[in-house]
Amino acid sequence: MALQTTPADAQQIELELAEHAEAGAAEEVGKRRKSLTIGAVCKALAQEFPDISISKIRYLEDQKLLTPRRTPGGYRLYTQGDVARLRTILRMQRDEFLPLRVIRQELAAGRSPEAPPAPGRVGREGARPWRASVSVREATGALYSLEDVLEDTKAEAKLVRELEEYGVVKGEMRSGVRYFDETEREIIAAVAELARYGVGGRNLRVFRSSADREANLLQQILAPALRSRNPERRKEAVEALENLAAVATHLKHLLLIRDLRKIVR
Repeated sequence: MALQTTPADAQQIELELAEHAEAGAAEEVGKRRKSLTIGAVCKALAQEFPDISISKIRYLEDQKLLTPRRTPGGYRLYTQGDVARLRTILRMQRDEFLPLRVIRQELAAGRSPEAPPAPGRVGREGARPWRASVSVREATGALYSLEDVLEDTKAEAKLVRELEEYGVVKGEMRSGVRYFDETEREIIAAVAELARYGVGGRNLRVFRSSADREANLLQQILAPALRSRNPERRKEAVEALENLAAVATHLKHLLLIRDLRKIVR
């Protein structure tokens, strides 16, 4: 038998529905008020990360590191959680020199904004710990075709050809198809970002020459130990090589920041 609804009951139901609708609307408004536009995110992080830019945030989104909400008009809205995640990404880049591939793995593994940096290696007692940006011993062995690299990095095929011409990347030929490893894919992604500002392959000779000189210097320092037939000594030498690379990278970063500050004075 159907239940009879009195006018008083109907009025009560209408009031409850209105209250629920009002609460839902208030919650949505609250979420929107707490969300930030991409410009506001840049402003909020600029003090800690002076080199932050809208294009850099968009690039991190292209690399699937950020997934902000979109308005019906297509505008990005970042929650406080998005901002915390972005701050963690930027700190891992700045403080630990981690490539995006490793940062993606760290985040997928549950790295929280409050988590301390992973411990570095200590070469001698009392030495400051550093973390290498890329392990010279570990590699996934994954290879990516040119099509995959272009899709992932948003780079143009012409730019990749330039990088090959100037020896910045080499790739590996297999069955007539050229493949790139993860490190070279990250190099192409970084250069693609520079290309937005008009930097081409020919401008990267200075980076290549600098990297070659640094690698040769570190090799000279550790050459005897790296050539050792003692597995334990060789292992220690590789660890020292990674540690020195991290220190050299940090030093180069500091020198660059110092010189750039002179430019903007």
